[in-house]
Amino acid sequence: MSRIVAIVGRPNVGKSTLFNRLTEGREAIVDEVSGVTRDRNYGKANWNGIDFSVIDTGGYVERSADIFEGEINRQVLLAIEESDVIIFLTDVTVGIHELDLSVANMLRKVNKKVILVVNKVDNNERLLDATEFYSLGLGEYFPVSSINGSGTGDLMDAVTSELPENEEEEHGDIPRIAIVGRPNVGKSSLVNSLLDEDRNIVTPIAGTTRDSIYTRYNKFNHNFLLVDTAGLRKKAKVSEDIEFYSVMRAVRTIENSDVCLLLIDATRGIEAQDINIFSLIQGNSKGLIILVNKWDLVEKETNTSKRIEMEIREKTAPFTDYDIIFISAINKQRIHKLLDIVEKVNANRIKKIPTPKLNEVMLEAIKKYPPPSVKGKYVKIKYVTQLPTHTPTFAFFCNLPQYVKEPYKRYLENRLRESFDFTGVPIKIFLRKK
Repeated sequence: MSRIVAIVGRPNVGKSTLFNRLTEGREAIVDEVSGVTRDRNYGKANWNGIDFSVIDTGGYVERSADIFEGEINRQVLLAIEESDVIIFLTDVTVGIHELDLSVANMLRKVNKKVILVVNKVDNNERLLDATEFYSLGLGEYFPVSSINGSGTGDLMDAVTSELPENEEEEHGDIPRIAIVGRPNVGKSSLVNSLLDEDRNIVTPIAGTTRDSIYTRYNKFNHNFLLVDTAGLRKKAKVSEDIEFYSVMRAVRTIENSDVCLLLIDATRGIEAQDINIFSLIQGNSKGLIILVNKWDLVEKETNTSKRIEMEIREKTAPFTDYDIIFISAINKQRIHKLLDIVEKVNANRIKKIPTPKLNEVMLEAIKKYPPPSVKGKYVKIKYVTQLPTHTPTFAFFCNLPQYVKEPYKRYLENRLRESFDFTGVPIKIFLRKK
């Protein structure tokens, strides 16, 4: 189950610094998503074994309260609606700003946990100055310094204590399939094409998570749950910033799924937003199938599909081992082929390779092409095993793990893919000391 913490506040209060502190500088799942106001960050955080996503909602244009009505209002509303806990960040060096008052007024009305944080408190004098923030009427505040980390431990304790319990979904081993993509790419049409053929088979199942609804698909020997996505429900009266909203929605949808169907609009090709969602899927180690939708609207020449396929793989490299299917959701073109591939990708996702077979194949590949020596030192990989994780993860045991670089890890991954078929599934590789 996904859990989301949103950081909101006016510009220059240190939201991105706090974001980097909470995610420990981990690679953002989606980096530099260009939105209406400015680039935004999405990342994973873990505190005392509790995982959650952090979203930095970006800076707000600071000219007058009128600008607030447009840009800020929209994004804070979205953050409020989609997140479980809201961190409201302010700046002790400036004191209470008129924009802080506007945000505080909005946050006082919401039925979510709001944690007030006063940033840049790095000496006793500023600790005293911070007391004025009580007047915002949001209760206790946390004085922190995002830059040096002081106070962030207490803040993380408070944040994680307010996150919902991570209940296991009660759907047994039935795979959860998410249909994701930019707005207006045809998600709803695909859902309807899959479900509308025989309405009586569709049983809505309320998910155990606060925000996911699952719909059972059980026919033609296929049995899975479709995870509710942005296309399936209209959100209540939110003036939508489409780009921001679709990625924020995708975070939750992807985290609650096993296999993702990423829809791309054939009439527009693969765009920046598609690549951001692709990165989200890969960063969360979910199964992936790319569907090029609206194929019926494209004027075709001899190699049109080959050209589009090549372009997609080039833009998503180095991960290119996934199926691309050209479909028309409205005309139900190739929909049944899609169902078979969903089964295959899900099987690859949970595949376990016996250790003797793994060592036989991989040690031979390593012998043929050993890791390059570094500073005259040779890396010797002695043993490999698959770790007991939800997605394919392999540990290679060797004498000098620190000398094995990315290109060689890619070589190992390619050999694993060639030998055992992990099409559609990201693979993780760890080098460990023997």
